[in-house]
Amino acid sequence: MIETVWQQFLTGMQQTTWYEYVAVVSGIVSVWYSRKENILVYPTGLASTIIYIYLSYKYHLLGEAAVNIYYTVMSLYGWWLWALKDNAQHHLVSISFSNRRWWVYQLLFFAAFYVTLFVCLTFLKNGFYPGAIPWADALAAGSAFTGMWLMAKKKVESWYWWLVTNITSIPLYFVKGLVFTSVYYAVLLVMAFFGLAEWKKRVKLR
Repeated sequence: MIETVWQQFLTGMQQTTWYEYVAVVSGIVSVWYSRKENILVYPTGLASTIIYIYLSYKYHLLGEAAVNIYYTVMSLYGWWLWALKDNAQHHLVSISFSNRRWWVYQLLFFAAFYVTLFVCLTFLKNGFYPGAIPWADALAAGSAFTGMWLMAKKKVESWYWWLVTNITSIPLYFVKGLVFTSVYYAVLLVMAFFGLAEWKKRVKLR
């Protein structure tokens, strides 16, 4: 079993395209900037999401394709939001914890996307894309939708949703043969723990 997985890993790495490497590297750089609360998180992230729109469609990861289209739109929104300043040149959006109302918002937001994506992906699997994995794809996509929205709002809890996304995406991409991307999500998983700790510390310092 271990030997089979290892062989699949080696084969997948050999088949990795140059543009997948670009997407992975720019994605890692983007997450590093997000941890530092640096607005460059958005332009670097756009390079990654645009490539992954193509890769996701190619490998029948339709939920992930939807996620990356959403990432692209939300990156432009977040870029604008993070750049806003008041008359004293202070940023209008700062890192904060979610109150009870925000927790309700994000749970409803996730549930709505998960159910919608699961139903749509199940339909597409039966009729057009037999390689789709509806429950896993919808989970990774729904948590990513939620995480990206909360990150634009600079909510600490965005990192919890990124943890869910990364944990789900590691095996999801591996079984699809995108091994380097699977390793990428493993790296993002580790970085998400550090990002969560960093944002918690920044809130306390403020």
